[in-house]
Amino acid sequence: MAAEPEEVRIAVVHGPNLDLLGQREPEAYGRQTLAEVNQQLADAARGLEVEVEAFQANGEGELIDFIHDAASRTAGFLVNAGAYTHTSIALRDALVGVGRPFVEVHLSNTQAREEFRQRSLLAPKAVGAIMGFGVESYILGLNGLVSHLRRG
Repeated sequence: MAAEPEEVRIAVVHGPNLDLLGQREPEAYGRQTLAEVNQQLADAARGLEVEVEAFQANGEGELIDFIHDAASRTAGFLVNAGAYTHTSIALRDALVGVGRPFVEVHLSNTQAREEFRQRSLLAPKAVGAIMGFGVESYILGLNGLVSHLRRG
């Protein structure tokens, strides 16, 4: 009898100010709350037969600690690092250091926004980056990451 396949777990990292989704600049980020985003991700994950573990923090150190801790129980990361995308070498080093693939996602199209938002410190090390599709960016990123993991 074949062994049951181990459940694939994906860690979802939400960076600073994403706890304000639904109220912060809805024209850029939409009207859905973080809880609604996480529910949509959980629903999509079930359809892909994977599990997601979502975490949000406003502090860079908290995000890094979560990445270090979650790496031992996850196959990869879905990351919306918010403003840290453009500024945090430490967050990039944490993601690279734990040796798990990650996909960068953004609700808005950062390339169509302010110049300082157009540079990502994470993207060069990511499996891929998806932006500009609102909450669908997370779903597309999850699909892409799971596909990448299954290709091995």
